Amino acid sequence: MALAYDPLFITSEISAMDVAAASPPPMMLTQDELKRIAAYKAVEFVESGMVLGLGTGSTAKHAVDRIGELLRQGKLENIVGIPTSKKTQEQALSVGIPLSDLDAHPVIDLSIDGADEVDPYLNLVKGRGGSLLREKMIEGASKKFVVIVDESKMVKHIGGSKLALPVEIVPFCWRFTAEKLRELMEGYGCEANLRLGERGKPFVTDNGNYIVDMHLEKDMGDLRAVSDAILRIAGVVEHGMFLDMASTVIVAGEFGVKIKNKQSF
Repeated sequence: MALAYDPLFITSEISAMDVAAASPPPMMLTQDELKRIAAYKAVEFVESGMVLGLGTGSTAKHAVDRIGELLRQGKLENIVGIPTSKKTQEQALSVGIPLSDLDAHPVIDLSIDGADEVDPYLNLVKGRGGSLLREKMIEGASKKFVVIVDESKMVKHIGGSKLALPVEIVPFCWRFTAEKLRELMEGYGCEANLRLGERGKPFVTDNGNYIVDMHLEKDMGDLRAVSDAILRIAGVVEHGMFLDMASTVIVAGEFGVKIKNKQSF
């Protein structure tokens, strides 16, 4: 079990046909259509007057577009958005969402964002788009954090997709930090590679840092212990495990939408 306590889950199902504004044809839904269904459903949690954390990525993009659309239609008013990346900031401004930051709004009513993995306890992997630090700061300051995914992102355990678990690190002596990460995680069959961007140069985050992508072969078990150990390495800024942060996960699949809510005892 990933966490020390047993969370209680409440799961409901909604037919894709019930999501009127987002529903594609009921057959042969593409991955992008599934993402749009989940995003539109998440926006139903938004109310006028809210301060919103605006996520980053191909799924969250649909939510930002929908919020802008509802503002233009007058169905939402007095919304303030806190973007989790420069890319989201540009998108939000282009669709007419007024923006601010955590300094002005240290408590956020609701954040909506995607995820790269979701385990059975609603723990997440995020940051394969490179925005994990700002996402964790903003979503960690939120009263409610709604995660939107398609069913391909559901895994049995964190790291189960065998895709990257990202760790943001400072550029100074990055090889030293990457090797420390590899040594820490080698018991889980870890490969630790610097993420590269254009022309083979290191990918640089919005905060001017690098990212090491860790690929794991085994279940990490106690995620909190692993999280603490990663953060104790000098040179590490933050990692992409979002533990016990999601309050609701909306999962869009070919046959409809599932909503998973977590309540702790």
